[in-house]
Amino acid sequence: MDFVRITSIEDPNFLLMHELMKKVFPPEEVLEYSLWREPLEDPGIRVFVAVHKGAVVGATEYRYYDDLQVAMTDFTIIGQAGLGIGRFMAAKRMADLQQQAALSGRSMLGMFAEIYDPYRIDGHEFGGIKPMDPYVRREVLSHLGYQRLELDYVHPSWENNGEAVEVLDLCFMPIDDSCTEVSASLIVQFLTRYYSVLPDKPLQWQQMIEGLKQRDTVALFPL
Repeated sequence: MDFVRITSIEDPNFLLMHELMKKVFPPEEVLEYSLWREPLEDPGIRVFVAVHKGAVVGATEYRYYDDLQVAMTDFTIIGQAGLGIGRFMAAKRMADLQQQAALSGRSMLGMFAEIYDPYRIDGHEFGGIKPMDPYVRREVLSHLGYQRLELDYVHPSWENNGEAVEVLDLCFMPIDDSCTEVSASLIVQFLTRYYSVLPDKPLQWQQMIEGLKQRDTVALFPL
């Protein structure tokens, strides 16, 4: 299996990845095809696919903010069971992120991720791919070290229609296992930058950000 970076929408693997995304994720979580051009050309956004026997069987997008010392896992797709795709991509991603952190001269504090709450999305099949089942994914991410931030989380829809998406938890995987909380100002800085590409923010998101600005820290809890 190969871990192949995609940097252009003209890459044949990108079409296969986008089709996989549409199969697995709901529409509000998938950026329209043509709008991927600039993100893929951004050196700070890292999009990789797992290629097995010429087929795209998995994909992951992530980024590293060296000034904040944190990473964000945008998505991880496991397109087929029984190939060890999840472990393969997680290990490759972490090695790459550690290298990015080393280049910045400062160690990584941890990684954010938005994780579906299966108790609020009953009936969503995620393309019928069992490894993508939200219960399975949540437990796997817990095993990797992700924890839930004490926050009523919403995010702007990637359809950029001003709607709020409310079926995910914002989570954080600290590199230091003894970490029990995250700076609220760090979360504000991260979310503000991460969603700067979406100009139409829902009121609920703005209220969440203003609430975070009134806090010092946000506790971490098990998934």
